[in-house]
Amino acid sequence: MKKKIALFGSTGSIGKQTLEVIAVQSNFFEIEVLTANNRADLLIEQARQFTPNAVVIGNEDKYRYVADALQPEGIKVYAGEEAIRQIAAMESIDLAVMAILGFHALKPLLAILENKKPVALANKEALVIAGEIVMETARKNRVPVIPIDSEHAAIFQCLIGETGNLPEKIILTASGGPFSRENPESLANITPEQALQHPTWEMGPKTTIDSATLMNKGLEVMEARWLFGLKPHQIELLIHPQSVVHALVYFQDGAVKTLLSQPDMHIPIQYALSFPQRLQNPYPRLDLAAVGQLTFTTPDIKKFRNLALAFEAMEKGGNMPCILNAANEIAVEAFLQKKIGFMNIPDIIEKCMQTLPYVAHPTLENYFSTDKECRIKAKEYIQKTKK
Repeated sequence: MKKKIALFGSTGSIGKQTLEVIAVQSNFFEIEVLTANNRADLLIEQARQFTPNAVVIGNEDKYRYVADALQPEGIKVYAGEEAIRQIAAMESIDLAVMAILGFHALKPLLAILENKKPVALANKEALVIAGEIVMETARKNRVPVIPIDSEHAAIFQCLIGETGNLPEKIILTASGGPFSRENPESLANITPEQALQHPTWEMGPKTTIDSATLMNKGLEVMEARWLFGLKPHQIELLIHPQSVVHALVYFQDGAVKTLLSQPDMHIPIQYALSFPQRLQNPYPRLDLAAVGQLTFTTPDIKKFRNLALAFEAMEKGGNMPCILNAANEIAVEAFLQKKIGFMNIPDIIEKCMQTLPYVAHPTLENYFSTDKECRIKAKEYIQKTKK
């Protein structure tokens, strides 16, 4: 029997690569559901290729366009954010891949877990903002959350077979982005075009900018805390430009386990889909002799202030990570639109962290209200910022 996959966020970078994996491994997987927010033409193209049972377009204005295009295929078409949440309740789903970006993934993710469906998770923000609620929902419903991010996938695999042997600490690695060797003074003049040229990974615009500011790693550190039940002091970060060592797990007896592979997202995506099996595939194999050297350095948190802000938010807890995430999303969008400079991004985030009301023990409703209020405040600060 083929595993039936619901792919939430099929038109983004991870979504497209997931479909590439499924196309290669069509003997093992089939698409049951596709969802996208706004890219109707690509969603239609994907639906025609993979013939899912149903598709959902988040933008309700594009419902008729998608429905008319897919009517000859006999594919059910729904629209709106509520439809994306409701589709998670389909009984025919064997595994849900959560590749929706940002805070919008939280509601459908919780719906999937409450419906007792396993999740392959490629969204950081839901765990950054409400990790305690997400993982408690998963535990309550006895549902596995299998990480797709390369670093968390590596940690997950290193922990397999280590039941009862808790890690002493974990280390995530980061490529360092395109500006790891730049002087701090030169970062003020970075353009969006330069920041979008990542040296290693193929990612969407928002994630690529987060990688350039190292916010991506800050979010991943917070994600790891909740995924693996760790304390903030148990998580560290190293800059590793070769991007073949994805994470290291230190155990209490002094042993260290790691996972190496080519910097190719198809590999962790396939593992998340096939877990606990490993499937043969045609992707390039790691050649350590060709890599030559593996280097590791500590990140410069004075140069990349976003990373320091992320650690500060994690230590503070409560709704502070929610404030950090919302402010970052608005600031990155403004940078891509050339409304602010590269170094204004941490300025906007820090102002929001200093001025938004802090809630030590937030409810789900607190998270949503904090997110909304922070986005409004961040836009106000951006209007007052001179590039």
